[in-house]
Amino acid sequence: MNAQRRPLIDRSLPLLAEGYAWLPNRMRDSAGPVVPTRLMGRPALAVRGPDAVRFFYDETHVRRHGALPEPVLGTLFGHGAVHTLDGAPHRARKEYFLPLLDPGSVAGITEHVTAAWDEAVRSWGGRPRVVLFDEAAVALSQGVSRWAGLPATDAPQTRRTATDLLAMVDGFATAGPRHWRARRARGRQQDRLARLVEDVRAGAATAPDGSMLDRVVRHRDLTGEPLDARTAAVELLNVIRPTTAVSWFVAFSAHALHRWPHHREHLRSGDAAFATAWAHEVRRFYPFAPFLGGRAVRDLTWHGHSLPAGGLVLLDVYGQNHDEALWGDPYAFRPERFLDRAVRADDLIPQGGGDPRTGHRCPGERVTVGLLEALAVRLARLEYTLPEQDLSIPLRRMPTRPRSGVVLTDVRAPAGAEDAVSA
Repeated sequence: MNAQRRPLIDRSLPLLAEGYAWLPNRMRDSAGPVVPTRLMGRPALAVRGPDAVRFFYDETHVRRHGALPEPVLGTLFGHGAVHTLDGAPHRARKEYFLPLLDPGSVAGITEHVTAAWDEAVRSWGGRPRVVLFDEAAVALSQGVSRWAGLPATDAPQTRRTATDLLAMVDGFATAGPRHWRARRARGRQQDRLARLVEDVRAGAATAPDGSMLDRVVRHRDLTGEPLDARTAAVELLNVIRPTTAVSWFVAFSAHALHRWPHHREHLRSGDAAFATAWAHEVRRFYPFAPFLGGRAVRDLTWHGHSLPAGGLVLLDVYGQNHDEALWGDPYAFRPERFLDRAVRADDLIPQGGGDPRTGHRCPGERVTVGLLEALAVRLARLEYTLPEQDLSIPLRRMPTRPRSGVVLTDVRAPAGAEDAVSA
């Protein structure tokens, strides 16, 4: 096909059939780091590589407004979320999330989450089986909610909240029951947090000074007006939901420890550099976001392929994280690679690229890394039995995870399991 011709065949159905392999399969057959295609009825260019990351996050080329389909907004991000904004409105809203970039905030969230984890672990020994994916979500949700200044809830509500937050992530890239479960979960949590925002503004509830709850209640966008209660709830969820989604990486860490058990002792030692390398390798190796999308601001040309204004630009996240040109042995799980090389922001993009302070790279990425460092060490120190179960990770399912959720039995927390990663 001529590089300038617009593809005529829509590839939405092959995406659903192939999952994470959809874009890498197309890239493998192309002559360069770009593939013209059509998705959801729109012409699209799929791109990959550090240069493509910079191209994708250049607002003179690509914008996010109007790019995210309604099913993704209705489940994962929420209508009116920061992810849907561009330019000055995006930078103004992004101010709310900047505390997530502060090392003190990362330490604070980690402290709250690990306290919740350690408390939960003490109860696991008395249970016949523990589904790690689910239990990690409870600890993560409880910890980040406490840090964000949300009122404490009883155990059943804490678990319901964690279940809803997982459902929002689990149902964003699919149709059918998972999708509708995600919509109902978002509705419940948005309603709950919108009522809380209204109560704080009315003086019926309090928000700790400087907390994320306090900040969202007081935040003003470019108009100078405070956020309406529903949008404030959306942005609170965009702090709590991604933190709870670290459950995926905790489950993947358990999977990696099972497949490559020789890493366990190194993690157990609390070596901070290795814990960080482990966090980066888990996020690189295991599938989470398949790709990211934006809309062409104007007629674009990239590596000889044209795209009309309004067309889709797709950044191949999973493919880039497994690109042989960048990683050499991309399908080998080797944390040591991040001891040998600096982490270049436009190479490793499991949570997007660009500048997290002003662009669309996830400002909570440092939180994800910090939490995974701490929880992976705790997981390596935990004594348990891994019974027979289905630990396969289907690449057609998005987002995917070990099918069993990683079932643990005979859990025993060794002395010193609460120790933090050594400095």
